[in-house]
Amino acid sequence: MADLVSGNAAIGQSGGPTAVINQSLAGVIEGLRAGLANTGHVKRVLGMRHGVRGIVKPGGEGLVDLTSIPADRLERMARTPSAALGSTRDKPDEAYCQKILDGARAHDIRYFFYIGGNDSADTCRIVSEKAAEAGYDLRCFHVPKTIDNDLLENDHTPGFPSAARYVTLALMGDALDNASLGGIKINVIMGRNAGFLTAAASLARGSASNGADPADRPAPHLIYLPEVPFSTEAFLADVEAVYAKLGRCQIAVSEGIRDETGEEIGPKLMRGAGEVDAHGNVQLSGSGALGDGLADLVKTGLTPAGGKAPRVRADTFGYIQRCWPHPSSVDAEEARAVGRYAAELAARGDRSASVIIIRTSNAPDSYASACGRADLSAVARRTRHVPAEFISGSNDVSAAFHAYCRPLVGDLPTMERL
Repeated sequence: MADLVSGNAAIGQSGGPTAVINQSLAGVIEGLRAGLANTGHVKRVLGMRHGVRGIVKPGGEGLVDLTSIPADRLERMARTPSAALGSTRDKPDEAYCQKILDGARAHDIRYFFYIGGNDSADTCRIVSEKAAEAGYDLRCFHVPKTIDNDLLENDHTPGFPSAARYVTLALMGDALDNASLGGIKINVIMGRNAGFLTAAASLARGSASNGADPADRPAPHLIYLPEVPFSTEAFLADVEAVYAKLGRCQIAVSEGIRDETGEEIGPKLMRGAGEVDAHGNVQLSGSGALGDGLADLVKTGLTPAGGKAPRVRADTFGYIQRCWPHPSSVDAEEARAVGRYAAELAARGDRSASVIIIRTSNAPDSYASACGRADLSAVARRTRHVPAEFISGSNDVSAAFHAYCRPLVGDLPTMERL
């Protein structure tokens, strides 16, 4: 018989919303109903408004009772993008986590589920350790979520396949626009430290075809990841070579590209100081500064003396990548599954864990995955990067990445040109 404790369960959502984060919320609720609530070990299921902010508010003002939410409403919520409970960017320190533990005590919360990235895993870790030190039996479970795909131990993370699908479709349409009118098009894609989402732009080519000469590749012709040192001189040479041969060039570039010293390119190209977030990072995602800076660089660098500047445009995808309401079907299923599995781990008597996704098959037309567990410390505050075998040279990704990512995004349309 599993070693279980009786009390209430709390669920929260943290960090950037995604197209499928509510699938995970629904999965936890369903898993609790089938397990711990069914056996009487969970009395009430409480949702934390705006993540851990909800549990630290006095008088239970930040908590909403989800115990009896009707199945049809739960299903509609699961299929709705963005965080239904609201989210937070708070990164709790030791003192904040003590307040979380105090909130758990005040509301007899014995099972704590937090849906988010590596900072959310770290919150679970600290709260779990503080509860153990205080002799309070609190079971803490991290449910993975991030479009950046940067959680260790996971083959990939819920939220990434849907965002990758959006990027793929956007680049497919943008490539046709670029082919119709010519010129140079720069697309800046999310990913400050990990380039998985930018790499997904390669799926717009329709196959794993690439080559040493970027002009011989289907668009996007050039892909730049933060894992590869970025040289403005090499970038200009790459763009010029493609443009000279084709009269056009489509580029996918990560917002987090860095030079050989590790300094981010975006802030270096900004005309002003740039907006700084609460953690001291120069704001990249919504500013358009990197795209504008690269466009200016190309116009200046590729305009012949006394001649006409090439047509250059830049788009910064920003937040629109996160919650596009047409998710990958694989993503929706897996996001629901990791939520259910977190509740199953709790029902087995596990005291703390991070749920992970394991790829069990990648054969053509037979992709499959399963859920597993990892220790919180293996995921918390760690960043996974695009591995070397997924990268090809300084401006492309490999066929291995295509094989890895293609099954995740779902069916793609077939395009035709005259």
